[in-house]
Amino acid sequence: MKRSLFGRLWPNATAVVLFIGFVFPVYWMFATALKPTGDIISEDPVWFPTDVTFEHFRTATGADHFWTYVRNSLTVTVLAVVFSLVIALAGSFALARMRFRGRRGFIIGFMMAQMAPWEVMIIAMYMIVRDASMLNSLVPLTLFYMMMILPFTILTLRGFVAAVPKELEESAMVDGCTRAQAFRRVILPLLAPGLMATSLFGFITAWNEFALVLVLNKEAEAQTLPLWLFSFQTQFGDDWGATMAASSLFAVPILILFVFLQRKAVSGLTAGAVKG
Repeated sequence: MKRSLFGRLWPNATAVVLFIGFVFPVYWMFATALKPTGDIISEDPVWFPTDVTFEHFRTATGADHFWTYVRNSLTVTVLAVVFSLVIALAGSFALARMRFRGRRGFIIGFMMAQMAPWEVMIIAMYMIVRDASMLNSLVPLTLFYMMMILPFTILTLRGFVAAVPKELEESAMVDGCTRAQAFRRVILPLLAPGLMATSLFGFITAWNEFALVLVLNKEAEAQTLPLWLFSFQTQFGDDWGATMAASSLFAVPILILFVFLQRKAVSGLTAGAVKG
């Protein structure tokens, strides 16, 4: 009985400790952003905000070009995710359903591309964009972000397409659907968990990317929120309240997206990893 009780207790206790370890920094960031400056610099830590203030958020949103950075980040992130999903749907269907010479090599190539660090190609990317006279533009950022998330998207969706029985697609084609119509009406609705998982991964990857925009876009009108957060911290130095408010604003879109998609995303990641 004692062993059985211990066997049930220690996994739950471990889960609670890990949960606190992961959640506490996020809580402290938001709590610090809501505290008055006196509570932030107090020698005794104030664990819960007593006098809630939004002054730090007003300081953050009042920084130069803030809304320009928000618009740029949303533009390149959403476009990169949408383009990668459109291409990945066709690519994953070809890898899962069709048999052609070099198919295994294609799959291995996608895996290698997913494992390769993109930072090693920054110089080459810069030279390509410079020679094309497209520095300080959102177009190269969108294309490069799409390339960064495309291998994972194709590999994950391939598992979902392979898990759909061919008989469903063939039945739709017998009933008069073309292959494209069978894909749209039969396979595509069953890919919802995979689409959610890959969209969340792609959004987080593109939203957080820092190095490329730092190298390619030097003008403030063409920069994104990660670079704004870096320059904001440098500008205000020890203003921890404003810095934490800026970090909170940067994290809010990811948290909102994860709250709405977390169930589909978790099932999509696990299913896509073992199927196909």
